[in-house]
Amino acid sequence: MIKITPGELDVLARYIKEISGIYLDESKAYLIETRLGGMVEEFGYTSYSQLCYKANSDPTKSIERRIIDCITTPETSFFRDTSPFDLLEYKILPDVIDKRTAKSSGMLPTPIRIWSAACSRGQEVYSIAIALKEFLPDLTKFNIRLLGTDISDATVAHASYGQYNRFEIERGLSRERLEKYFTRRGSNWRIKDEIRAMVTFKRKNLLMPFTGLDRFDIIFCRNVAIYFTPEDRTRLFDKIAQILEPDGYLVIGSTESLTTVCTRFEPKRYLKYILYQLKP
Repeated sequence: MIKITPGELDVLARYIKEISGIYLDESKAYLIETRLGGMVEEFGYTSYSQLCYKANSDPTKSIERRIIDCITTPETSFFRDTSPFDLLEYKILPDVIDKRTAKSSGMLPTPIRIWSAACSRGQEVYSIAIALKEFLPDLTKFNIRLLGTDISDATVAHASYGQYNRFEIERGLSRERLEKYFTRRGSNWRIKDEIRAMVTFKRKNLLMPFTGLDRFDIIFCRNVAIYFTPEDRTRLFDKIAQILEPDGYLVIGSTESLTTVCTRFEPKRYLKYILYQLKP
């Protein structure tokens, strides 16, 4: 594998941050070599500098998209960490449904808008869809708009198709849910159409303007801001604050906190869990 020099690392790290928001310091040389080394060899380049130059000069942006696909980490699972989905079932959904039903004055269907901001290969957003299906037996009474976004074209395509291998399926899914919401395809499993139809997928760079996004009642933005600089984290959650309904809910990663990141949110405790709402 071609080794990256300190100078190349500095240039490539700045380029990766520019196109994806992911911050890589000098300790991540091994990661770049592991993720991008095969791409350098595949294209017949002699250095990482050449890869960066070709990506910058490629009018089709195809090399840039390949770099993003390689460098991003699609690490996720169905019902990951369980606690966000306990929050969704026992606290968030009951509150949102009560408030939206009252606001709609009995007019059906009641709107519910949810965004999975870094949906990776779709496990999180499909888990939300399954939770909605189980919590709301009659979905015809609700106008559900469930959006999943990710920066990687490859992961968005994977999520949209909704097919998973045995390893992906066995992480977080009970046998009951697997048989109820998935169809066997050889050695793989594919999400059933009734769940797939609940979700819209789009490619979205969270550091770019949120053009075209409506307001949301619930936003999941878990385990993605940890890859950003402190300044970019603040900008991200400031933008999220602008499209979250005043009485809506934000769910972040279990190891994350907004206390020193964005002053527009305040933490709320429900049992042993923490979630966030906008300050009055």
